[in-house]
Amino acid sequence: MSVTILVHTQLQGPGGSSPGGGSRRALPGCGAAHRIAAARRICACLFLAALVLLNAAGSYAADTETLLRQGRDAMAEDRLEDAERFYLQVPPPEGEADEGEYAGARMQVARIRISRQDFDGAIQAARDVLAHYSEHAEAKNLIVSIERERMPAWERFLEDCWRFLPSLATGAGMTLLLVFCTILISPLGGLMIALGRISSLKLLRAPCWFVIWLFRGTPLLLQLFFIYYGLPSLGITLSPLAAALIGLGVNYSAYLAEIIRAGIESISHGQMEAAKALGMTYAQSMRRVIVPQTYKRLVPPIANEFIALIKDTALVSTIAMVELMRAADQMFNTYFNVTAIILAGMIYLFFTTVFTFVFERIEARVGIYEQR
Repeated sequence: MSVTILVHTQLQGPGGSSPGGGSRRALPGCGAAHRIAAARRICACLFLAALVLLNAAGSYAADTETLLRQGRDAMAEDRLEDAERFYLQVPPPEGEADEGEYAGARMQVARIRISRQDFDGAIQAARDVLAHYSEHAEAKNLIVSIERERMPAWERFLEDCWRFLPSLATGAGMTLLLVFCTILISPLGGLMIALGRISSLKLLRAPCWFVIWLFRGTPLLLQLFFIYYGLPSLGITLSPLAAALIGLGVNYSAYLAEIIRAGIESISHGQMEAAKALGMTYAQSMRRVIVPQTYKRLVPPIANEFIALIKDTALVSTIAMVELMRAADQMFNTYFNVTAIILAGMIYLFFTTVFTFVFERIEARVGIYEQR
């Protein structure tokens, strides 16, 4: 308003007359001079107006910085009420000169109110931010988190299940794929290694003993690391799935080899002599007489190994395999919600329970422990 009055006054001549024609008795050649003088006065007034605006902007920035500094000092001294008062005095943004001071101050107010359990006040502070910054992610997340905390515990759990289960189900499917593939590979590998281990040929016994010694004597995690990260330095690059199947298959083949060897050697030597007396070769005796008798003795220890396999598949998450454990870890790191870990544990328990029941049924049919 003061700038407008100043410009209007400068445009008027002495005595209130306009500079261009307040007196009709002005000299004929003076009109251009009056216009030039008026233009100069207008430029001077605009310059003064710009200075006034710049001064006001500088004063706004200085006041805002002072309030923010006072708020930070009060927070450091644990004077939360004073800090809240200082932050609330930070004025809302004007034009495009704002650098987020208002949003930062209001979010600090929201945190202070949350510490006092004043959730309604915290939501109001966040909404003040959204009134000026409609896409402010932190304010939106704060409102959502407070509304979640007000929900009943059972309702929050159901919402978390609805959110996490699709990703966990995908990871569980990959876990089952690893388990079933290993169950198909490892018994065959274990049987071949066990037969080589009890062979009379030293050229077969020595390599089979070495495989058992190596893979039973080193951690499965180290083996997976070597297969996935070490073999590329030798020119062999495998996908995460191939590396996981090879690592689990060879490791469990080594363990099952010793179980199968012990089962074969537990059969009476007279069984082999009887088979040879019937004219059977060594291979026929093993295939038709010895190995079938070991089935019912091998079911309990092999079932125990396969149940342990379900849990050991979690180790492949370290080689970029997205199975159940990796999916749960990703969900937890994203949402910092322990429900993802709890759900993963429940799925593992479900799998082991089903496998335990299945192998108990198999053991009941072919088990060595008769009803007494």
